[in-house]
Amino acid sequence: MTATVRPKAGAAGVSQTNVRVDALVARMTLDQKIGQMTQPERIHVSPAEVKAFHIGSVLSGGGSCPGRSRPADWVAMNDAYWAASMEEDEDHLAIPLLYGVDAIHGNGNVRGATIFPHNIGLGAMRDPDLIERIGRVTSREVLAAGVEWTFAPTLAVSRDARWGRTYESYSEDPRIVAGYASRIVRGLQDGRMGVGPNGVVACAKHWVGDGGTEAGVDQGDTVVGEEDLRRLHIAPYRPALEAGVLTVMVSLSSWKGAKCHAHRYLIQDVLKGEMGFGGFVVSDWNGIDPLADDYSKAAAMAANAGIDMFMVPETWKSFISGLRTQVERGAVPIERIDDAVGRILRVKSAIGLFDRPRPWARRASNDVEFGSAEHREVAREAVRKSLVLLKNRRGILPLQRDARILVTGRNAHDRGRQCGGFTVEWQGVSGNDAIEGGTSIWEGIREVAPRAVLCEKGGADATREHFDAAIVVIGEKPYAEGLGDIREPAPVRAGAIQPAAGPGVLEPYGDTLELATLHPEDLGTIRALAARDIPVVTVLISGRPLVVNAELSESSAFVAAWLPGSEGAGVADVLFGDCEFHGRLPVSWPADMPGDGDSRSNGTRGTRARALFPLGYGLRMGSLRRC
Repeated sequence: MTATVRPKAGAAGVSQTNVRVDALVARMTLDQKIGQMTQPERIHVSPAEVKAFHIGSVLSGGGSCPGRSRPADWVAMNDAYWAASMEEDEDHLAIPLLYGVDAIHGNGNVRGATIFPHNIGLGAMRDPDLIERIGRVTSREVLAAGVEWTFAPTLAVSRDARWGRTYESYSEDPRIVAGYASRIVRGLQDGRMGVGPNGVVACAKHWVGDGGTEAGVDQGDTVVGEEDLRRLHIAPYRPALEAGVLTVMVSLSSWKGAKCHAHRYLIQDVLKGEMGFGGFVVSDWNGIDPLADDYSKAAAMAANAGIDMFMVPETWKSFISGLRTQVERGAVPIERIDDAVGRILRVKSAIGLFDRPRPWARRASNDVEFGSAEHREVAREAVRKSLVLLKNRRGILPLQRDARILVTGRNAHDRGRQCGGFTVEWQGVSGNDAIEGGTSIWEGIREVAPRAVLCEKGGADATREHFDAAIVVIGEKPYAEGLGDIREPAPVRAGAIQPAAGPGVLEPYGDTLELATLHPEDLGTIRALAARDIPVVTVLISGRPLVVNAELSESSAFVAAWLPGSEGAGVADVLFGDCEFHGRLPVSWPADMPGDGDSRSNGTRGTRARALFPLGYGLRMGSLRRC
């Protein structure tokens, strides 16, 4: 089955749109066409420049936001861009701007948004119906900010936990990812084959193989044969295309040494040709930079490979002039430009963008449901269903509400760390101030267990005489992309975002998956409490499975909570028996670090660690309500 852009039901609607788009393209100058293919970042482009250069789209990178980052600030900003794009005169056509954001687990750039668990937690739920509801809530909170496009869903199949984007993948199993793909697209786009009145444009990413790079290196090389590439990494895209996803983003990684951003076979032949994708393809952040030393040649290579819109955050003026030069030289056929622009305009037509009022006048803008209790309850349900119970010695769980509970650990009262990367800032935040609304895990426990006590210093003086049990919330701090990798520091790759630390060096999260090495204070807290004969219930906050053999051994119960988002109270719902554990591991849990000589193939030349717990593992407490 092929996927095409269908703006209205029936062939008549498609034909009407094609006539409209073809007529518009025929009127456009080369500068107007290239402008439609250009996507700067908001910090680097003004409304006046949007008009002057005929810009087709603007985006916000992680943490890039207007004013105080309230919905009203976003609506006002997008309204100014939209108004500029719609000022028609003898040199400019009225073509509405399309604004894009990374709403990958809720509209996380905006203060007060509902933040859902990251994808790895959602993969543990095995609940496609809930995935679609999550998509619908996310779309409404994006629309409330006056925005029409989200760079989601991520359909990566993560094959190595050392990858800093592991939490953006639903699972290491392509069948689980594929099972979610159509439902999240339908939720975001509010329907099948097009966008409904309460939908936003979805973007399947990153095409293709980003989760299969050797040693889990972000933007690295996926070295598999075509059969494995199709079986592992292409397979989840088919249901997304069948559900009518309107955009696809290309991966910053490579396939067998060839950068995906210049891979005509994968983009033009497979995605657009064989799979029939009728929407438009967008590049990733500065994704064309590594293709050639000559920037204009890099632009030409990517355009000829089939990329339609170019995410060129700072260098957009150089991109426009460079691509124009290459078209005038004949290096990029005008037919390729017309195809790209036609695809972009058909997507804009498919979502009714030409007919929508300006952002401030839209019914969904500044909607009072943004961050509402109803939306947060959907997120809380997702938290409950995402938790995976790995150990429950002597049935310590569920805990009694009237028990004397010590709550401690670095992540016990920290909504920022619960949410992880791509929340408020690109790399995420720590603390509670920036995450407005929701509850920390401690705040959720406090609601249901009146005798619980928070001790953020580890409870060094706690004794069994005073406490029946301890809940210790441990794990990772927030990170995103390559700064979450587990590996040795490496030189910054061309086109990568320069990190704040270390000139010319991309600093990874660490060089091991062993939590006791990354954060030895966590194990120290658990051991100190266990030595005092206090049963320890450990809750792990992490974007991936970690080597936690020592922590498991010292704990009476152990829960993988992933990155649960803003609604930490969902953890308390399960720990205290209001709901049964539901989650099953979406990835195998390592007994040690992956490396050469281990037993199981990664689907690449590398190997994977021995599994302490297999894919699908998850204990139950027994005879409790599944909610």
